[in-house]
Amino acid sequence: MPSTDPARGDDRDGLPERSRSQARHRRRKQRKKGSFWRELPILVVTALVLTFLIQTFLARVYLIPSASMEQTLHGCSGCTNDRVLVDKVTYRFSGPVPGDVIVFRGPNSWAGSAEFSSAEPDNVVLRGLQEVASLIGLAPPDERDFVKRVIATGGQTVECCDGQDRVLVDGKPLVEPYVYLEGGQPQEDFAPVTVPEGNLWVMGDNRKNSADSRRHVDDPRNGTIPVDNVIGEARLIVMPPSRWDGIADPNPQQSSVASERR
Repeated sequence: MPSTDPARGDDRDGLPERSRSQARHRRRKQRKKGSFWRELPILVVTALVLTFLIQTFLARVYLIPSASMEQTLHGCSGCTNDRVLVDKVTYRFSGPVPGDVIVFRGPNSWAGSAEFSSAEPDNVVLRGLQEVASLIGLAPPDERDFVKRVIATGGQTVECCDGQDRVLVDGKPLVEPYVYLEGGQPQEDFAPVTVPEGNLWVMGDNRKNSADSRRHVDDPRNGTIPVDNVIGEARLIVMPPSRWDGIADPNPQQSSVASERR
C-alpha cells in the first residue's frame, strides 16, 4: 500500500516536493537572469536611438565652452561650465528675434575662432566617444557651434556706441541688462552694419571677451550669420543643479522703446 504520510510528500522523481519547488525557482531565476543579459544590448541600442532622435529633432544639451556669455552662462576658466537645453522646435514656426540666446553653426570664416579650443582626437574610437558625449552635454559641441545673443535681424542697422556706451539699432539705443563689462570697461566702437535679409547680428553678453559678429565684419556677410545656420534657442540651464534656471531673453529693442515712452 502506498504511503500517505504527508510529511514525506510526493517523491516520484526521487525528490521531496520542497526540493523540486526550490529547483524550479532556481531555473526560473536563471532564465530571467539570462533573459536580462540577452535584452540588455537591445535596451541600450533603443535608448541611444531615442536619445539621437530627441536631440536631433526636439532638443539637445550643450556644454558652454567659453566665457563669451558671462555672466548669463558660465563657461569661464576655473568655474563649472553650464549645460543648457537648446530648443530645436520653436524656430521651425518662427524666426529668432532680438534678445534670443541661440546656438548656431559658425560660417567657415568663424572656424578658427580662438574662443573655441575643443580639438578632435586622431583616434577613431575617441572621436566617436567625444561625439556621443557631446550629444548629452558631457563634452563641448563641435568647435564651429557658437552660443550668442541676437542683437539685430535682417534689414536693421547696428552700430556702437552712443555717448552712454550703448549699442544702437536703427539709431535707437538698446536696453541690455544682461551685458557684462569686466572692470567697467567701455564697449568697443564699430561702424554701422546693415544686416542682410535672412541673417542675424549676434554678440556675446561678455562684450570684452566674445568672438562674435564684431570680429568678422570683413567677411562677405559683414559679420552676420545666416538664419539657416541657427540650431535652436537656449532655454534652460540644466546643469549644475545649483544653476538650474531659465535663460532670460528680454528684447533689447522693445525695452528701449518702452524707456523712451516713460
